[in-house]
Amino acid sequence: MDPDEQAPPPPEPRWPALLAILTSGLLYAALPRYLSVGPRWLFLMLICILELPAMISHWRGYHRTYQALGFVVSGVSTSFLLWSIGLLVANLPAHKESPVDMLVSAAILWISNILVFALWYWRLDAGGPTCRDRRAGHRQGAFLFPQMAIPHMVDAWSPRFVDYLFVAFNTSTAFSPTDTPVLDRWAKILCMLQSVISMGTIVLLAARAVNIM
Repeated sequence: MDPDEQAPPPPEPRWPALLAILTSGLLYAALPRYLSVGPRWLFLMLICILELPAMISHWRGYHRTYQALGFVVSGVSTSFLLWSIGLLVANLPAHKESPVDMLVSAAILWISNILVFALWYWRLDAGGPTCRDRRAGHRQGAFLFPQMAIPHMVDAWSPRFVDYLFVAFNTSTAFSPTDTPVLDRWAKILCMLQSVISMGTIVLLAARAVNIM
């Protein structure tokens, strides 16, 4: 083997994505009761119930089942997030929580927004993690990562969950993916939705702060 050639990256570990979805469940359990859908432990319980067979499917090589359950988990997470943000908007004029509690609730939803959309990007880009693991390198996808433009890296590099987390973080803070252009339409739609949710949360906080002053 040519010493200048790089071997394909090893299969991506799934634990960072699992940690992200469990973190979002724990964050959701910390929301006030009136901002949660049902009992505050419901979301965490649902994702644990869904993630257990999903991980078993991954370990046994049932990739279609793993992918399908992953989409269900992300769909449930998005539904809970949007519902809670709707409740936050609806309850804002009622002044049901103190300014500190409101800031904590908004921060929880803002962080959850990052985690939920990072998981969507990770699950959907270039067919998902299983499809990316089967390829030597990452030449095509919904996101143009800087490494894809470096000749000596393109055949030996593939994005991991943290790369999509970085994209999601930038989208929520700068309202754009910054150094990673978005190429596919579905990704542009998701980025716009994430930016709207993040911007809406920040605007609500600013409006509430002005009202308090």
